[in-house]
Amino acid sequence: MAVEEKRAWIMIVVTVVSYGAYLAVILGRAGEIPLAQVPYEAALLWTVGAAIVASIALHVTVALLGPKEDNTKDQRDREIHRFGEYIGQSFVVIGGVAGLVLAMAEADQFWIANAIYLGFVLSALLGSTAKIAAYRLGFQPW
Repeated sequence: MAVEEKRAWIMIVVTVVSYGAYLAVILGRAGEIPLAQVPYEAALLWTVGAAIVASIALHVTVALLGPKEDNTKDQRDREIHRFGEYIGQSFVVIGGVAGLVLAMAEADQFWIANAIYLGFVLSALLGSTAKIAAYRLGFQPW
């Protein structure tokens, strides 16, 4: 398995776990108060920070434990990486636009922040899934 495919798997796992933890904390705090009034800032910052640290640690671990020749990238790896990033960026744009629309509609900050965060989560998942599909099913650049 190419190191870039391993990195894509790491990104999927870290993203799902961290966003799942965030949702569990937020929904667990909701109780009988409206969702928009739940204190979300600390949970969002902690889960994003933990995801970044976990991702870095797992990438370093994979790089150190794998054979040296696995750490080299060829043209195909670079093209697959670029392909996945292009596809994933669509949800960053969608999340940003959703945040802008919510801000213009004067929605609560909770909804704005969560729309943007969801955009980042979907971007990571879609981009990583596209990379894995390209490695597993084949990749033919147009």
